[in-house]
Amino acid sequence: MLPNPTLDKLQTLRLHGMIKALSEQHSTPDIHDLSFDERLGLMVDRELTEREDARLTTRLKAARLRHNACLEDIDYRSPRGLDKALILQLGSGQWLRDGLNLIIGGPTGVGKPGSPARWPTRPVATDTACATCACRA
Repeated sequence: MLPNPTLDKLQTLRLHGMIKALSEQHSTPDIHDLSFDERLGLMVDRELTEREDARLTTRLKAARLRHNACLEDIDYRSPRGLDKALILQLGSGQWLRDGLNLIIGGPTGVGKPGSPARWPTRPVATDTACATCACRA
């Protein structure tokens, strides 16, 4: 089968990741060293990755997070008394799966408003619903 009709059929099936992978394979001279199964596996992997990326992008847009912060960006070197083990445990999201709430408290100037902004990123990435709110005393 010729590449153009194949690409048209992949387009009809909305397999955009496979289209990109096939186009890349056509432009790579060493690709013929791989077996059919390996090449097909590369195409399927690319399609799956494209779909997961699209789902994540859609969820992040729908979440309308105010900050592009994540747990990996936390600086533990500053003297704020952050417990890295606790932060990583909270970052696992088990407390969300258990239906628990999280309240962050502490002295002025330690970054409490920035902390909750980091929590929703991971649940959104794992397709878990969550919400944040700021309470003033």
